[in-house]
Amino acid sequence: MSVSRWLERGPGLQTEFLPTPDPDLLAETMVAFANTDGGTIFVGVTPEGEATADLFPEEVEEALRQALAMCRPPIATEWELIEVPGGFAVSLRVPRSAELHALADGRVLVRSGAENRPLGGEAIRQLAATKSSGEFELEPVPGAAREDLDEGVIDEYIAQREQRQRRPITVDRETLLHQIGALTTAGLPTVAGILLFGKEPQVFLPQSGVVFVKFIGTEPRGPEGLPGYGRREEITGPLPRLIERTWQIVMEEMRVEAVVQGLKREERPEYPPFAVREAIINAVCHRDYRLSGRRIEIRMFDDRLEVQSPGGLPGYITLDNIVEEHFSRNPRIVNGLFQWGFIEELGLGIDRMIEAMVQAGHPQPTFRATPYSFTVILQNIVERVSVAPQWEGNMNERQLRALQYIQEHGRITNREYRELCPHVSAETLRLDLVDLVERGLLLKIGNKRGTYYILK
Repeated sequence: MSVSRWLERGPGLQTEFLPTPDPDLLAETMVAFANTDGGTIFVGVTPEGEATADLFPEEVEEALRQALAMCRPPIATEWELIEVPGGFAVSLRVPRSAELHALADGRVLVRSGAENRPLGGEAIRQLAATKSSGEFELEPVPGAAREDLDEGVIDEYIAQREQRQRRPITVDRETLLHQIGALTTAGLPTVAGILLFGKEPQVFLPQSGVVFVKFIGTEPRGPEGLPGYGRREEITGPLPRLIERTWQIVMEEMRVEAVVQGLKREERPEYPPFAVREAIINAVCHRDYRLSGRRIEIRMFDDRLEVQSPGGLPGYITLDNIVEEHFSRNPRIVNGLFQWGFIEELGLGIDRMIEAMVQAGHPQPTFRATPYSFTVILQNIVERVSVAPQWEGNMNERQLRALQYIQEHGRITNREYRELCPHVSAETLRLDLVDLVERGLLLKIGNKRGTYYILK
């Protein structure tokens, strides 16, 4: 991100402005950034992004030396002189660290919003346990080679990143991939690299896919214990494609209700799209990819949507502080999807998900955590009041498209319906039409290949 963008955003999860080179504040912020997701400290800049006064690099260098002496263990940093409105400042980059850092007085701090917050005993132990698990994202993937990365997906990432940063990337492709942790120093794909850019990531990491199941009713079973689902999809591909395809499938299966307000007709999906998208992205970003044999599972019932990701809550995050705090188990994956544009602003997914649900009239999301999984549950609205025609309610998006097609063309065949929904199985589409016939909305004409449907 460009300096101007950082200055516009102000202090936050990964930025801090220090008007003067105060060694104590420097040390506290460096420890907090290193223990969380890293960040940038702008020295000699007000919170409004303007230079405070003449800044001497020697003064900053001395303050940094004193601050580093307060950190246990020392923290690797990079700094440079930059131009800001009204003069010059120093930009100090603090990367996320694989070690647990403390100050000389014993305090362990993390970044919480725009503040440095000290941790208590149990939270420190949880953070230490997460740190000691190692940098799994940076491990090379056995059997994977540079050719297993998709050049088209890499091109897309570079274009999106340049657009977000508002400036071109100056380093060559291989250097960039190494910098973001997608390649090792030997040029081999890492776990993060295969997940973000792999041609077939699930060949190397089978646990990285998504399973979507839509159940009939409110229980994960049918009558007499038989399978009770109407659709089951296994979704694969690099993480950007995984998110896009999962999102598309969930939107296809969401019922759409038509509500007339005044002279305007408004279509309302079963769940707020933003909340659903955030739940999917959070699961992809924060699941524990070390756990093999378990994939992200999305279960859609008549009354709720469940998104379950393998792995318990990371670091010092608990159900009590999940809204206020932020800690990434997979920082390189998170940053990659952030640069891609899937994440608008780091650390604000959960609270915005809650806001979207409440504003749409739903209950707040429910969160369920175990040592090996984390589940987000979005509840449907039990009762809806609508003045729209009854036939427009309680249908998925495909069925509404079929009805619209019939209104425009007079009828629809199975083949035409498959062309409308090319990524959905023929059996699912057949069941859609059977459902509309059983509701008394469509009339089936003919049989076998000559079958078509009209409005009844």
